[in-house]
Amino acid sequence: MGLRSRLFALIYDRFMAAGEKAGLAATRAELLADANGAVLEIGAGTGLNLPHYPDSLDALTLAEPDIAMLSRLERTVARAPTRATVIRAPAEDLPYDDDTFDTVVSTLVLCGVDDQPRAVREIRRVLKPGGQLLFLEHVRADDDRLARRQDRINWFNQLTTGCDCNRPTMRTLEQGGFVLDHVRHGDLPKAPSFVRPMIVGRATRPADALTA
Repeated sequence: MGLRSRLFALIYDRFMAAGEKAGLAATRAELLADANGAVLEIGAGTGLNLPHYPDSLDALTLAEPDIAMLSRLERTVARAPTRATVIRAPAEDLPYDDDTFDTVVSTLVLCGVDDQPRAVREIRRVLKPGGQLLFLEHVRADDDRLARRQDRINWFNQLTTGCDCNRPTMRTLEQGGFVLDHVRHGDLPKAPSFVRPMIVGRATRPADALTA
């Protein structure tokens, strides 16, 4: 466990607090209201999504690869009224059979995975045909000027937060065999301009999704 990992886990909730209060928590709640059946959340972090899941879920599994984050997540789950299973696993290598989950949730995760296309393939693999991916991600800007600024400053974002601010996440989802049913573009509250472009929505694994 590296020093940066421990420090980031320690300050993460405070780091996110202003944005959560300014509307991000409400966006999480709106998104997760559509979660159903057996649910897997990738990159669950410290558990900020946990209060927003419906009580009607069949099962909730929270996956987190970072040991420091995982420790805080386990404490959050222990205090929460919502029952959940916590596992250590990266999005690129999920320890589940094909067609296991009805819903996968990804919030501010696909920006930081080591291999975004591979993570998307894994999400599709563990989803049942017709299953849904609910996502909230900051992404590469549509505005060319801002996108170029993201490219220039991405090294700094990687250094400080461990994620990329300029990933073409919508394109990766489409290339990974998902159908984008609904996407809302917006701004990540209280975030620097270069990480502000945000997408929130739902993508579906078609019944005839690719199996590779």
